[in-house]
Amino acid sequence: MLKASRMDTRGSHRASPVWLRASISVLPVIVASLLGQWATYPNIATWYAGLAKPSFNPPNWIFAPVWTTLYLLMAYAVWRVLKVGGKPAERRVALTLFFVQLALNALWSWLFFGLHNPLAGLLDIIPQLLIILATILRFRRLDSLAAWCLVPLAGWVAFAALLNFEIWRLNG
Repeated sequence: MLKASRMDTRGSHRASPVWLRASISVLPVIVASLLGQWATYPNIATWYAGLAKPSFNPPNWIFAPVWTTLYLLMAYAVWRVLKVGGKPAERRVALTLFFVQLALNALWSWLFFGLHNPLAGLLDIIPQLLIILATILRFRRLDSLAAWCLVPLAGWVAFAALLNFEIWRLNG
């Protein structure tokens, strides 16, 4: 049975590594999701609806279930990397890359939807994709399943980059 807290060397209670690991894995992903939604949802029926879009643009309803799945996979991947023993320097680099791509993910919504600027979104999503790929490579050194959990993210963001480019091209 897992304990919610345990004694540290000074005799005081501290959070269990399980709860800490869960918090570090889940809370930033939830924050990124909420930040993105705040910029996106108010602009879908207004600004975004008026844009010219390519023929391969998915229906709006598909984005929520796809992103929910991707965010769950991201949180699980981080949780797995956090529980890997040893290799603290390697884990630190991998997690830094992960959290940078997560910040770029949230920022993209504000650039594209919030500022109504597909070019700014494009300038964000290209490095975001590259950092996702670097994160996958770093996660693979620590936990192959964690790395595989990010492959759908890389695929979707690559598709989103193409979609972003086409929207910019069609509306520029």
